[in-house]
This record gives sequence, structure tokens and C-alpha cells, in this order.
Amino acid sequence: MPTVETVYSGKLRTRARHVASGLEIITDAPVDNMGQGEAFSPTDLLAASLGSCMLTVMGIACRKHGIEMDGTSLKVTKLMTSNPRRVSEIRIEMKFPDVDYTGEQKEILEKTALTCPVALSLHPDIKQDVSFIYR
Repeated sequence: MPTVETVYSGKLRTRARHVASGLEIITDAPVDNMGQGEAFSPTDLLAASLGSCMLTVMGIACRKHGIEMDGTSLKVTKLMTSNPRRVSEIRIEMKFPDVDYTGEQKEILEKTALTCPVALSLHPDIKQDVSFIYR
């Protein structure tokens, strides 16, 4: 069974449906590439996927090690380059809740984030700049 089914809707938009859940995501080309910029662009989703993957696998590690991370948030900034047009860098600023993490817990969190499946799947030419901010 396919994971996602996607249809081109016209006007540089797509509608992707997650087959298992039926949830949908609409994409739109960005304004600087002839789109309306009214939804995530495909490259926005790429950048968002990196952040979401990091949080997800960190959540799994936290369950295994009894570490609290509820409320952890991140901001993702995607940088583009041209000739060819592509994502050149993804910057992630991750903020943790007011928890007194040990050095060992921080190491688990950071190593897990930096080795998530999306991070390991991105081309090495895409710079991944991740900062971990503990309160």
C-alpha cells in the first residue's frame, strides 16, 4: 500500500493524502517561485520534517530513559540557493522545558536528534545547523 497519494490541483498546488489516516496536506509554490505562498511549499515540508523527526525520535528515547521533554519546541529556518534552486541549509533552534537535565540526558537528547532518520536521509550538501537551548 502506498504511504501518500498526491494530486496536482492546478495553480502550482498539490493535495497529498496520508493513506493510513486520510489526513491531507496542501502545498503551494512560494511567492518567490511563482506561487501564492498560501500553504507549505514542498521544501518547507522538507525542513519541517527534519524538526518533527528530531522531536519524535527524542520522544522515543525519553520514554526509554525516563526523561521529561513535554513542551520542548523548535523553530525551523530554511535557506534556499539558486543554480540549481535547492535547500542549502536548515537551521533549528530547539528549546527545552525548565528541567534540570544531567549531562548524560543532554547527550542522549542531542545525539538522538542529530541522528534521526530525516537528518540521515538528507544530502550531505544540506547544512544542518541545530542549537539546543536548555532553560
